[in-house]
Formats: sequence, C-alpha cells, structure tokens
Amino acid sequence: MAFTPLDWIPLILYFGLLVFYTLRKKYIQSDASETSYLLSGRKLTLPAFVATLVATLYGGILGVGEYTYVAGVSQWLLFAFPFYVFAILYALFLAKRVRENSALTIPEALHQRYGNTAGMLGAAGVFVLVSPAPYILMLGVLLQLITGSDSWLLYAVAVSLFSVIYVGAGGFASVVRTDWLQGILMYGGFVMILAFAWHQAGPPAELWAALPDSHTDITGGYHISYILVWFFIAMWTFVDPGFHQRSAAAQDAKTARNGILVSVVFWAIFDMLTLLTGLYAVVILGPGLENPVASFPELAGVLLPAGLLGLFITGLIAIIMSTMDSFLFLSGQTLGRDVLRRYSGRHPVQLTRIGIVVAALLSIALIYVFPSVIELWYVIGSLMIPAMLIPVLGAYLSPFRMRGPVVVISISGSFVIAFSWMVMGILTTDALYSYAWLGVEPFYPGLAFSVLVLACEKTTGRGKDR
Repeated sequence: MAFTPLDWIPLILYFGLLVFYTLRKKYIQSDASETSYLLSGRKLTLPAFVATLVATLYGGILGVGEYTYVAGVSQWLLFAFPFYVFAILYALFLAKRVRENSALTIPEALHQRYGNTAGMLGAAGVFVLVSPAPYILMLGVLLQLITGSDSWLLYAVAVSLFSVIYVGAGGFASVVRTDWLQGILMYGGFVMILAFAWHQAGPPAELWAALPDSHTDITGGYHISYILVWFFIAMWTFVDPGFHQRSAAAQDAKTARNGILVSVVFWAIFDMLTLLTGLYAVVILGPGLENPVASFPELAGVLLPAGLLGLFITGLIAIIMSTMDSFLFLSGQTLGRDVLRRYSGRHPVQLTRIGIVVAALLSIALIYVFPSVIELWYVIGSLMIPAMLIPVLGAYLSPFRMRGPVVVISISGSFVIAFSWMVMGILTTDALYSYAWLGVEPFYPGLAFSVLVLACEKTTGRGKDR
C-alpha cells in the first residue's frame, strides 16, 4: 500500500487530537476519586453510553473483513446476530442489576457475593479475558502495512505506550471522550468507501448477482452444530467487563438498559456497512487475495484517492484503538484495584495506573510469543468464558447462584479441565492451531463441568451455612 504525504495528514491529526485530549489540564485526573476515575462518577448519559459501547465492540474489524471475503453473508449470522441476541438479554436481565449494585467491577461483585477467594479468581479471569494483546498486535500489523516496514513489533510497542499515557491520565472519562471521535471515524470511513465501491461495481442488486454461490448462502455451508458454537462464543457478552463497566457507569438503570438496546441498532447498521464493503471486496479484488485479513485496506488502496485513503485507514486504526483503550483500562483496573489493593495501601487510582502499565508490558510480551490474533482470541475465550460465565451470572441472577466454596470449585475446575483438554489437543493433533482433543473443542468440557457443578449445587445445596 502506497501512502502519500497527503494520506498521513488525517492519521497525524487523529493522534494529535488524542494528545490534545490528554494534555488539557482539565482532563487529567490527578486527584480523582475512585468512582470518578473508574466510572466517570456513574453519570454517563445515554448518548455517551451508546458512543462508548458501540465503538468498543469492533476491535476485530480486520477479522470481519477476512471472514466476509472468504465466506460471504454468513458473517452476519455467525459474527453479528448472536451478539444482538445476548446483548438484548443483557439489557433486559442484567443491566439494571449491575447499575443498582454497589460493586464497581466484576471481581468486586464476585467478592461481595461469594467471598475473597472467588473474587480473586474472578479478577484473574477478567484480567486474562480483557487482555489488549490482540488489538495491539493488529495495530502493529496495520501500521507495518502502511509504512512498508519489516517489523510490526516496534509499532505495536509505540501505539500501546501512547495509549497508556492518555488512558492512564484521564481514566474512564478519557476512554469515553476518545470513543466519540473514534465512532465518527468508523462510520464515516465505511460510508465513504461503500460509496466508492457502489460507484465502481454497481448497486447491491448487481453486486449480489456477481457473487459466487458460496458467498450468498446465509449458513456459509456450515453444519448447524458449527453455527451454534458461535452462539456459545457470543455468551462472552455476559462476562464482558466492558458491558459491566458501562452499565455501572450509567447515570441510572434506565440509561443502562436503553443504552444497550440503542447500541444494538447502531451495531446492526455498522454490520450492514461492513458486510456490503466486504462483499464489494470479493467482486472488485477478485478471488485469491494472498492475505484476506487485509481485504478492507486492499480495497481502500484500489478505490480511494490520496488523502481519502489515509482517512479510511485512520478510521480502521480508530476502530481498533477504541477497543484496545477500553481493554487496557479494564486490565489495569483489574490488576491494580482488584488485586494489588489487597496487598498495598496505595490509592486505587494510583494502583490502576500501575496496572495499566503492567498490562501493556505483559500484552507486548504475549504477542511476541503468540503473534496471531485468531489464536489469542481462541485461547482466551476457550479457557475463560466457561470458567466465568455461570459465577458472573450468579452474582446477579438467583437461578445461577451458588455458595462461595462451590463457586471456587466451579471456576478453578472449569479452567483446569479446559486447559488440560487444550493441552491434550495440542499433543495429539498435528494440525496448526488445533486444540480439539477427541474431536471436541476445550470450551465444551470446561462449560459442562461448570453446568454440572451448578446442577449438583441446586440439587444438594442447603443454604449459606453448610
């Protein structure tokens, strides 16, 4: 991709605006209270709630382009629709309870409900679950692509440390402010490239006729069991600290519920933009793209003139950074406030800032060892979602509630089983990135153990004192 000096202008302006937000004295929370720094004082309005929640969901935008280029419209059924379902369920059954609970974080909610050990296990799970490593890696690769450099690691380090500065200085309010800018860039960029694609390849009706049959099949040719896997993966929503954080930060329970429902509408709109853009990439770029994960940047390189190319790439970077910023802050908050505070007398805000730095450094080390976004997502999701799902639901919903010692068994046992299953899959399978032992993904035995523990608890449990 040939980046001209004109293309660098929007990218430089974007980073300049982030610096501006950071250096303005009124945005630097040097003496912030815990609630102010972590949740913006729990005063998030509906527009701000929607802006920050919508912007942080699409950190894997390059993966969306890759899948659409390879498999077509089934991307919507696997990557979009399941998340609408569970986001709506979260809004209806969890958002109000999260907002009205005094707990500021998921580990704190687990600690209040189940005790200290369960809270610490939950903190470890959340810290891994919200690792910003995949998004730091994507930013490094994207910057390598536009500069023609031989190394992505240097760019990954630079961008992550840049984010540490403004996220650490401004706290959650800094994340929300930058999400406004990043949201505008993400929608504007895809509307722009879609207009150029429409002009070159014709309206969607002509596009549909030009697509191969495999790309117009809503199931993608996959068996129903494979499709159901993505519904299980979409349960990530229930244990997503980002949903919890924003629901807890809303100005009231109604804002939390309605904010998620409105966000689903905006997600549906953006999914249509990315789906159509991905399908135009199939027709305009043709089959056999060497690196499908770069289908969106490659399409931009073909369609957009100098300056607008840079604007679109800036939008992609903003999409990834919105998620990276949020996850970096959540990781630092979990490590600092929910773990280190138990061993240090420092203020939670100071500990959170220390945690942000440590989380960035650990993420850089992680992507150096596992330089694959797909692998990072798979490993993190397969190990942590089965362990965390039922205990987190139980912290707010009585049908999933268990006693503290039982929750400890559930979290630790589910993780050990999923991890052991994954190791056996690695040892017995020759295929790259295959972790399925006996043909079963490690997600399922881990979740099965957690469900079994819940069933036994509901059958034999006799109250808190036993």
